Amino acid sequence: MNTYFILIIGLLLILLIAAVAVAFHVTWRLTHPVRKPINMDPRDFGIEQVEAVVFPSREETISLAGWYLSADKNGRVSNGRTLVFAHGYSQNRLEPHLPALSLAARLVHAGFDVLMFDFRNAGESSDALTTIGLREQQDLLGAIDFAAAKKPEHTLGLIGFSMGAATSLMVGGMDERITAIVADSPFYSLREYLIENLPQWTGLPRIPFNWLILTLCPILLGANPRDVNPYQAVQQARKPILFIHGDCDTTIPMVNSQRLFELTQDTDSDIWIVPRAGHVRSYPLVPDEYGKRVIAFLEKGMGK
Repeated sequence: MNTYFILIIGLLLILLIAAVAVAFHVTWRLTHPVRKPINMDPRDFGIEQVEAVVFPSREETISLAGWYLSADKNGRVSNGRTLVFAHGYSQNRLEPHLPALSLAARLVHAGFDVLMFDFRNAGESSDALTTIGLREQQDLLGAIDFAAAKKPEHTLGLIGFSMGAATSLMVGGMDERITAIVADSPFYSLREYLIENLPQWTGLPRIPFNWLILTLCPILLGANPRDVNPYQAVQQARKPILFIHGDCDTTIPMVNSQRLFELTQDTDSDIWIVPRAGHVRSYPLVPDEYGKRVIAFLEKGMGK
């Protein structure tokens, strides 16, 4: 009996060690997504003048790369507004499924300056952990600092996609320099989202891997999903926010934007649920309507 008991305990220990090893491996992969190349040319989208820029994150050891697209240098009359784009998890400034350059070109042609940049561990920016909106807030603050210093007379707005939308809400909701936010497909709360959706990301059973991964993240990486809560910033924001979400989004369901919109404080905030659109697929589905809605919202929300 003792030998049998010892064998059972030994087998359970082996299984536990194996589960922890798998959970750590998956956690490492989630925080180190493979970089996508910067392989699109703004000139292919009608943007002839592009300034390559490099600037620091608020976390000064992190260097961020991007493009500054000036309306007047591209033959348009500037409207005195600068927009900072914030891309999604495992993407880069191109957000190629849109592509972001197509939307940026529409905005530049409407008179906006646009800053597109790569978050840490993406595109041409510094190596670092990807934290799905936690430390990326320091990167977005660095981008806002850069845009504000470059054109101090401009009003500033944010356009974010998925992780970038959640990050834009957390940063822009609290930063008084930001006058309006467009949030395309954000999540409500990272921990709540991961508890529900981790199996889709990892392909692993909910039990025991959800608990192991969500426990390993803060212990091993110093990045706790509990600290990534867009809803808290939305509750405190006193500025217009436009939420955009596809009703066929299975990656981050549209209920996330609906719940966030219910918390908005500014009467000019709005939500647009796009029929038949998947995750961050509203623009490629209806690009003209998307562009018109976003431009109209920003022209009103960012003032004259």
